[in-house]
Amino acid sequence: MSVAKPKKNHIFDAGPSRPVLILASRERIRHMTIRPVMTIAAAGLFTLLTVGSIGSAAYLAWRDDLLGAASERQARLQQDYEDRITTLRAEIERITSRQMIEQRTVQARMDQLLRQQTALVLRHDKLEGLVQRAEASGLSVPETADEGAQPLSASAFAPAGAADRTGRAASEGIRAIDRLLKPDLRLGDHAPSATGSSAQPSKDAASATLSRVSLSLDALDQQQQARVFSLTRQADRTADAIATIMRRTGVSVGLAADGRSQRDKGVGGPFVPPLKDGMMDDSFDAAANALDVALTRLEAVRRAATTLPYGNPAPGREITSGFGNRIDPFLGRLALHAGVDFQAETGQRVRSTGAGRIVAAGESGGYGNMVDIDHGQGLVTRYGHLSRILVREGDTVAAGDVIGLAGSTGRSTAPHVHYEVHQDGQPIDPATFLNAGLKLKAYLQ
Repeated sequence: MSVAKPKKNHIFDAGPSRPVLILASRERIRHMTIRPVMTIAAAGLFTLLTVGSIGSAAYLAWRDDLLGAASERQARLQQDYEDRITTLRAEIERITSRQMIEQRTVQARMDQLLRQQTALVLRHDKLEGLVQRAEASGLSVPETADEGAQPLSASAFAPAGAADRTGRAASEGIRAIDRLLKPDLRLGDHAPSATGSSAQPSKDAASATLSRVSLSLDALDQQQQARVFSLTRQADRTADAIATIMRRTGVSVGLAADGRSQRDKGVGGPFVPPLKDGMMDDSFDAAANALDVALTRLEAVRRAATTLPYGNPAPGREITSGFGNRIDPFLGRLALHAGVDFQAETGQRVRSTGAGRIVAAGESGGYGNMVDIDHGQGLVTRYGHLSRILVREGDTVAAGDVIGLAGSTGRSTAPHVHYEVHQDGQPIDPATFLNAGLKLKAYLQ
């Protein structure tokens, strides 16, 4: 504060009354006159400060209320968003879980179908040899029931390019399954944002396709087994027919009777459960084994029939003299004709009636140039009066091989083919084997 120093000592003089502010500090005394303007200014300043303080307090209180309301509103909005996010997350998890379950279901069915298809392909590998053996044995291999089907039908198991008789549609079944692997049928390849209604068509399409392929493979399985059963029946019936014809000629069918081959002998070992070929049951393996046994038996009787003398030494030629007693052309009295004679010109080819080994080849008295063939089981065939012999003793011949040329050597009146059949050293009527050969021809071609 400034200190006013009056020029005159009029402190106590009469005059206008004004407030004086006196400040005393030890030996110094200061005073200040308070003028009205200063009083008004101080009062105004005080009032302003008071009003400002009250206003500030009111503003702060109002602002706190405003901030609290805004914070509460923000909290409510945040809670609402969190609730919506939680709901959406739960919905996404539900959809994802359902799609994962559907994907696992579809994948499991696809895996099952692929295992089933693989089993069918493995079956083809197993059956291919059996089918080839059946064809080689003269059996009529049944065609597939639906070779012209669309790819999805999978109506045959043999891969494309295999033998036509085994079918051409196995690859169709594989292509049908391959189509299931495309993205439009694999539920797991879609984003989980798809709703249940939008994902339903894809699920239904995959399920329907899987069901069709499953039914097709099941039908293929049945067709496959039916083909095996058909071949087994044919093999059994053919083997029975051949064996019956052979028995009527007095030949023991032996091996053909029980269908056992050399590879079936001397076998053994501990029992081990059979391997599973996918989803198929063991009935196919049993059917395939039955077919193998039937084909082995058929091959045995066919081999025996081609080995034994059921052929004709002079095909297409007339029999001029049969087996049995007749008037001897040289002596004019009754004598046994131990074979049959076929009309033939000199030089005509004479063929072996069965496979065997040459046990005699040369000149032999009344037979002239003669050839004997041992066919096993005590059966020997003889060919006499040949003009020329084309084999040597010890040679091995097959049925139908040319062994010599017809002629009239030895005790003969004209060119012809003399043919005998001996069983255990005794001559028997060749007509029995010739007639049997005519019946067997249909089974051996």
